[in-house]
Amino acid sequence: MTQGSEPFTHSGRHAGDTVLSRFERWARDTPGAQAVAAGTESLTYGQLDARANQSARHLLDCGLPERAVVAVCSAPRAELLVLLLGILKAGAAYTVIEVENPRTGQRQLAAARPFALVADAADQARLDDGGDLRVIHTGGQHAVATAGLSTDPPDRAPLGDTAAVLFTGGPDRRAVPLSHERLLAAHEGWARVAGPVPEDRHLITAAPDLTGFAAGWTRALCEGGALVLPEGPHWTPESLRRAVDAERVTVLHTDPGTATQLLVRDREASLSRTLHRPDEGLRSLRMVTVAGDRLYLDEQAALLARLRPGARLLNVYGPTEAAGIGARFELPQLAAPLDGAEELSLIGTAFPGCRLDVRDGEIHLTVPGGAEPIPTGDLGVLRPDGLLAFRGRIRDRLTVEGKALDPHPVESAIRSHEAVGSALLAEVEGAGTGVNARPVLVAFLAPAAENDTWPPGSDLPDGRELRRHLAGRLPGTMMPGAVVRLRRMPRDRAGREQRAALPMPPGRAGDERGGVDRSGGGSKYGGKYGRGDSGPNVAGWAGLIFFMAVGLVLVAGFTMILTLIFWPGSMDLTGVPNPFATLFFLLYMCECWAFAAGVWFLFAGRSRMRRHGRRGPRITKAAHLAIVYLLAAWWPQDNFYRLAAKQDWPQQAALVYAFNIPLMICAGIVAVYVSRPPRSVFDEEDGDPASVAVPVPRQASARARDGSRADDPAG
Repeated sequence: MTQGSEPFTHSGRHAGDTVLSRFERWARDTPGAQAVAAGTESLTYGQLDARANQSARHLLDCGLPERAVVAVCSAPRAELLVLLLGILKAGAAYTVIEVENPRTGQRQLAAARPFALVADAADQARLDDGGDLRVIHTGGQHAVATAGLSTDPPDRAPLGDTAAVLFTGGPDRRAVPLSHERLLAAHEGWARVAGPVPEDRHLITAAPDLTGFAAGWTRALCEGGALVLPEGPHWTPESLRRAVDAERVTVLHTDPGTATQLLVRDREASLSRTLHRPDEGLRSLRMVTVAGDRLYLDEQAALLARLRPGARLLNVYGPTEAAGIGARFELPQLAAPLDGAEELSLIGTAFPGCRLDVRDGEIHLTVPGGAEPIPTGDLGVLRPDGLLAFRGRIRDRLTVEGKALDPHPVESAIRSHEAVGSALLAEVEGAGTGVNARPVLVAFLAPAAENDTWPPGSDLPDGRELRRHLAGRLPGTMMPGAVVRLRRMPRDRAGREQRAALPMPPGRAGDERGGVDRSGGGSKYGGKYGRGDSGPNVAGWAGLIFFMAVGLVLVAGFTMILTLIFWPGSMDLTGVPNPFATLFFLLYMCECWAFAAGVWFLFAGRSRMRRHGRRGPRITKAAHLAIVYLLAAWWPQDNFYRLAAKQDWPQQAALVYAFNIPLMICAGIVAVYVSRPPRSVFDEEDGDPASVAVPVPRQASARARDGSRADDPAG
């Protein structure tokens, strides 16, 4: 099965044309137009070109040889663009190195083998691995070195074959060299689909060392547009939203996680979201491109609903080898409405100049100007309507009962449950003991972004409900044996769902064989914050406590009003002297607060109890109701007692057996609940005995194509 487009020649293409020459043409024709919007670091095309010329001269004065590779640290971004253009002007190739994770940066340097590293003293110290790599300093020394240099273009050395060296997003972080021709062809393919204009203002949320930015800056600077950059080192959801509104961004390039935070999770627009109205704060956006990970049709529709009518939302499948393009899909490509939008992720059709083939279920990509198709390591199928559908990744395959299992179809089927926003399937070892130990399929679930339940994800299905939902849809070997509910799915810097960061399911508490490692295990989503959180949310807890306090006061006041209605006179303290009258009034208030707490715990308590240890559904339900009774029963009990005649023995006996005896029973149930060891996450919902000692996440065992080429796609 093949899908592709014929090669094309841009109408403005000249002999020897490159992305650099495209930028220089705009700098020559419109020197006063804004090129970089970054607060006080904003630059016009003329200023950016002049500073890039000075940077190129400085690099040549440092002995830069022809066709060399120069590594650049990833921040600050305005200076980064000056350096990238300066490196190209000097006839060299650039590569952007991550500095926040020094170990990753050192691996990138080892893979790219640059002639020199352009960095300030702090970044040099982070990346120092004891080698003899040459360092060209930025900061004050670089400013002094370039200040007296001419702003005219240097005598350009012959361009080499390579324009940039980019890195894949997989665990191996391979270096991928891109030629000038491929970088320009990728830009032209994107421009032919997106139709950019000089009035566009582009914002790229990807980190500078990732393909989205390292190759994506051409989308603005080769078309006369402006590139909006953060004033700080990173984009945050707040600064991103402010920038889109204040800078009137028209084209946003982002990943699924960031798009969801910006377009769906905005609390201020909750009413508009509920009514499916566009967000007025994003009215300037005419196009959003989402890349980095799979995007389901229902998610794409929800994101598009937050934009103004006529705006476009493209799901881009962009491997590193194609400089961030490959295929794209937008909802108008559908010939007719489809059922099961929550289970379908479409890659769509190839970009101009690209070709997609499906061979033995694996997607092969022919890049612009490329020869042999590149195996992407991704699975797909060409639908009858001509659209390519994403079916998972080979490196994610699991082995179940000796057979390979692709988790994507199972995860898609799980998403058909109305409460599930995202799902990941993992194989976890440790169910059973000794020779009977066996791996178990565990479904990690998270709610949809627009889900407003509290706590987040409290309405997610448990194991029994999920299996009931999947009955008849999946064979038994593909059915998850356990469920772990998360507030959100962990994602990496590129916006991909991060399977390696899934929290370890809890084992049997106090097990003599070691129990579960809760120290973190090297994952920020494990250990202490093993519910998918990255740390304590102080502001969130403060808000929760405040709203709980307000709610308790309101319910307590309402309860006192009900007391006067149902038991008139029970709170009469006319003949009681102080300070005893005050003490009794406080007692009545406490009874009302206890009843209010019981009502709250009735609706919110069980989900919280299940988060803190699995002791079986029956005892958990019994303990939940027992706690509710222990809290709520004081209010009616004391009112009845205060109005009961002291010598009315039948009434006194009825009250004792109606209230006191149940209180004792409830206390006993709670005692059994807290003293019973937690069951393993692998226990069946019908009460099978716990059998797991130390569950350990199992790596995907069928890595037939581990290290496959397309490590940075968005399907």
